Amino acid sequence: MIRVAVVDDEQLVRSGLRMILGTAPDIDVVADCGGGEAVDTVRRCAPDVVLLDIRMPDVDGLTVLRGLRALAQPPAVAMLTTFDADEYLAAALRGGAAGFLLKDTDPEQLVRAVRTLAAGGSVLDPGVTRAVIGGYLAAEAENTAAAAIQALTPREREVLSLVGAGLANPQIAERMGLAPSTVKDHVRAVLGKLGGINRVQAAIVADRAGLVASQRAPRGERSGR
Repeated sequence: MIRVAVVDDEQLVRSGLRMILGTAPDIDVVADCGGGEAVDTVRRCAPDVVLLDIRMPDVDGLTVLRGLRALAQPPAVAMLTTFDADEYLAAALRGGAAGFLLKDTDPEQLVRAVRTLAAGGSVLDPGVTRAVIGGYLAAEAENTAAAAIQALTPREREVLSLVGAGLANPQIAERMGLAPSTVKDHVRAVLGKLGGINRVQAAIVADRAGLVASQRAPRGERSGR
């Protein structure tokens, strides 16, 4: 069972997400709260995935994200955003967010995204991909990472391309015919060679380097079904 916490300042949004995710037999929404209680709630409930509003009036999402990433066992965090929050996206990416979803994401897509996050993958809603990439490309770290691709082995480039296609480690292992532990080691090596970036940043670098187009997983594989 995938344990999920929803953090948003609007009760209506939290209730809606809880209702949508509650329809999935393998997902349990163990908590929902506003930003001020988020870190303590997550520490107490230990969810696998947190859906976190990027802008809240009491404690903003970036502050909450930093608190969650500092936990001994941090969950995967996907930021919930709107089209007018572009200025926050690059900062959330650098802060360790594992994904970005629009608040009006299709229910089926939302469920698939939670499953992907729980399996160690990353998610980027098409509606925010351009803004996320644009903000990240403004950072010097991306240029360093793009150059570092040249130092990857052919197998590491293949792993990076599959990370860029949104596959989680078990799916990459199946696609490449490797043990999951071997894939985990490859992913760790790739992220290290790219400058210690996170999985979402690596996916963006792979996309910009042209490594992703041929590796797009079938819809069922991306959903973990």
